[in-house]
Amino acid sequence: MSSGGMMGLARIAAWATMFALCACAPASNETTLKLWAFGPEGEAVGKLLTEFERAHPGVRVEVQNMPLTAMHEKLLTAFAGDALPDLCQLGNTWIPEFAVLGALEPLQAYVDQSSIVRRDDYFAGIWDTNVVNGALYGVSWYVDTRLLFYRKDLLAAAGFDHAPRDWDEWRRAMAAIKKNQGADKYAIFLPLNEFEPLLNLAIQQNEPLLLDDGTRGNFESAGFRRALDFYVDAFRENWAPAMSNTQIANVWDEFGKGYFAFYITGPWNIGEFKRRLPARLQDSWNTAPLPGANGPGGGAAGGSSFAIFRASKNKRLAWELVEFLSQVKQQQRFYTLTGDLPARRSAWDFAELETDEFTHAFRAQLELVKPTPKVPEWERIATEMQFAAERIVRGGESTEAALRALDAKVDEEILAKRRTLLARGGQR
Repeated sequence: MSSGGMMGLARIAAWATMFALCACAPASNETTLKLWAFGPEGEAVGKLLTEFERAHPGVRVEVQNMPLTAMHEKLLTAFAGDALPDLCQLGNTWIPEFAVLGALEPLQAYVDQSSIVRRDDYFAGIWDTNVVNGALYGVSWYVDTRLLFYRKDLLAAAGFDHAPRDWDEWRRAMAAIKKNQGADKYAIFLPLNEFEPLLNLAIQQNEPLLLDDGTRGNFESAGFRRALDFYVDAFRENWAPAMSNTQIANVWDEFGKGYFAFYITGPWNIGEFKRRLPARLQDSWNTAPLPGANGPGGGAAGGSSFAIFRASKNKRLAWELVEFLSQVKQQQRFYTLTGDLPARRSAWDFAELETDEFTHAFRAQLELVKPTPKVPEWERIATEMQFAAERIVRGGESTEAALRALDAKVDEEILAKRRTLLARGGQR
């Protein structure tokens, strides 16, 4: 073949390669919106996006799903490397940390112009988790709170025809159940390696958990002491086993066997108990709002929110996706896919929720929930709170000594830097 023919073939091959690359690459006018999520929610959200993409020609939503255990570190690494997505699923307790970093886009101006996201349709305590220093940084996607799962039959056998409604009634019920069940069984399971049961009792109190703009602990206050005494009494009276959840083979099986009658947990366990308890016990359990000292007490506001990152070049489009996923219809579809409870009151007007008796207590308690302290250090503080309670229960440390040490740890180690920054006029 002549050199000219060979050059012609080379040119044809080059053009063919170029056309193949163009066919594989996204169109130059296509916009990719990056959403990071974690766990089952990240798996489910992709099923809702076809309608959004259909309504936004040329837009593709790229969902990156990752394990919850890896998400926090991944976000911090991406922030340091200027590689954050457009928007993200953030746990409510993470909002203050990323707000302080300056990573989040304030959203109040978007909400003010929205006909879909309306503050008055959201549970007040849940909405408040997204407000840091007066600025809104997230919109609640789904919600949770921890309350009582209980054995109706064991409660009835002990002489009670309803779930306890205050702490005095709860004490009497636990004492009666323990007496009725015998030495090898208990009234309640309070895993010593979890801070959530104690936190939910403590957040009911009028006294805040932190003082002075979140710069000092308030664990020696009368309110926290009252909650801690109630919690510790459950162990001292032998109503609760001094065990962590790693020391129990299977919480659902033990609940079914009657090893304990009360368990403080969240809405994700509705489906687990339905699947794991035998058919003969399905009419023998229910849920109830968490009792407070003098009536329904509420609990901590939990769940996840949508947050848009300040560095996004597609903030308006990201907000449109937040609006889409916040629609009542999408909230209801998401509940069907995941069992995660809707953040909007109007989304609860839904047959699947209305006919499931186990969700009714959550609907009632969501009106009473409160956010945890809005400081980036909160999860460290909550862990220290759990350690202090465990030392009292397992090690016999006095309540006074444990609380004094807890406040000192929080003040001198965890929140000292925060006080310094505030004194210098730094960010909260």
